[in-house]
Amino acid sequence: MIRYAVIGAGWISQEAFLPGVAVTGNSRVAAIVSGSPEIARELAARHGVPEVMGYDGYDALVGSDRIDAVYIALPNDLHADFTIRALKAGKHVMVEKPLATSLAEGEAMNAAAAESGAFLMTAYRLHNEPGTHAMLEAVRSGRIGEPVHVAASFGFQTQAGNHRLKAGHWGGPLPDVGVYCLNAARHILAAEPVAVQAMAVRPPADPRFAEIDASLAVTLLFPGGRLAQFFCSFGSALSESLNVIGTTGEVMLDPAFRFESAMRMRLRDASGETTRTFPQVDHFAGQIAYFSDCIASGTPPEADGEEGLADLQVLLAIDEAARSGTTVPLPPRAFGAGITPGMRRSFPPAAATRT
Repeated sequence: MIRYAVIGAGWISQEAFLPGVAVTGNSRVAAIVSGSPEIARELAARHGVPEVMGYDGYDALVGSDRIDAVYIALPNDLHADFTIRALKAGKHVMVEKPLATSLAEGEAMNAAAAESGAFLMTAYRLHNEPGTHAMLEAVRSGRIGEPVHVAASFGFQTQAGNHRLKAGHWGGPLPDVGVYCLNAARHILAAEPVAVQAMAVRPPADPRFAEIDASLAVTLLFPGGRLAQFFCSFGSALSESLNVIGTTGEVMLDPAFRFESAMRMRLRDASGETTRTFPQVDHFAGQIAYFSDCIASGTPPEADGEEGLADLQVLLAIDEAARSGTTVPLPPRAFGAGITPGMRRSFPPAAATRT
């Protein structure tokens, strides 16, 4: 049984991680570290977590033998610091996306993992989700010919006051939800982009977007003349779709990204059109169980720090392209091992617990 400490008691920990860990069968939460003691104590009582502490107790906790791993769900600008401190203490780390806010931070996180021997995993929950696996299998098996274009959208209305609306945390739709679109395109095309273009908008009359962009539209060029485009937004109606056009067919996931959604896939090929709706699964239980399996077996996770760094490099280039209005080239980078069938995990949804 792998023992986790949850670092940050915000929405994603409350709604997803804490409920999900309970159904994995191979993981449990041993501690909650938070700057909100009342919320943390209530969560601990609901989920049977034996230990609660503030951030001032973090180093002592990761230096102890009371936990095996940490899950970091803090604002983006804090990912690197808390990750490196845990890795240096020999604890495995699952950190939310994006990996960090700069390449220097991401590289330091990977260096700390390599030096300590502890695993660093970027929390790409869709890498373990059955609907995502089915889409990838349709593409890889040649059902739509050779993929030539990927189109994705992920947007919704974000409430005022959310920390993701703060520039100091590297907030905004690109690192928060655009990363899902980017990561999907990379894995569908099994390659890294070589250049990016982007445009961003910031409505002057909407106070939510005083510090960050409301929406971005992005174009990525991949080797072999393949293209990917995505739209991400904190000011749109709910949209979460992923469409792949091949030389002989087309496959779409809609819904495609949120953990609250049951994935639905439409496939059009030479034999006609089919639609498949997948059972709702607990995305967080799947990724937690997978990481715990990796820790228990000593097998490095696929979605490691280098995977997070690959996306981070492109996200920063997109930011630059949106600011400059130019096409930003990317240095050559080898694509990683990719998502494999053995990573698939299916658990029934756990009941979310709000506080």
